[in-house]
Amino acid sequence: RSGRRRRATREEFGRVRRGKMDKLETVSAGCTVKDVPAADFIAAYAAHLKKVGTIEVPKYVDYVKTGSRKELAPYSADWYYVRVASLARRVYCRQGTGVGAFSKVYGGTKNNGSSPSHFKRASRSVIRHSLQQLEKVGVIEKDPKGGRRLTRKGQAEMDTQAATLMTN
Repeated sequence: RSGRRRRATREEFGRVRRGKMDKLETVSAGCTVKDVPAADFIAAYAAHLKKVGTIEVPKYVDYVKTGSRKELAPYSADWYYVRVASLARRVYCRQGTGVGAFSKVYGGTKNNGSSPSHFKRASRSVIRHSLQQLEKVGVIEKDPKGGRRLTRKGQAEMDTQAATLMTN
């Protein structure tokens, strides 16, 4: 055991490399969106998008439902910013995803009363408009192979938000 090198612990956040004298040094790795809990990142990024004010909220945001399975519109006044932030995070984690796939992800079971429940997709118009707003801002772009992908500007902006979360 004495001849083995020590492994880096989780507390020493970062990668490990060998130094000049076979000592282990930690190299501080950049913080990404995947290093931060999803709920925390989405809340912080939604607040950032609202503060910056570049996202154009549609007129129907007060009374539209997020899917056919829902009975009412969302109660939160900032639900649209949360959905845009959530979509941005999903594009970050899995590039090339389109509107149809996102409608499956945000869908769920519809309560049919005494009849059996069935899966229903989410509203594609809300998802499409949210993705178009992210495109206007320059966070994502259309992928030639289909779906959407992240731009360099979008990745840098989202990683900056994740890094501020890690420091706080």
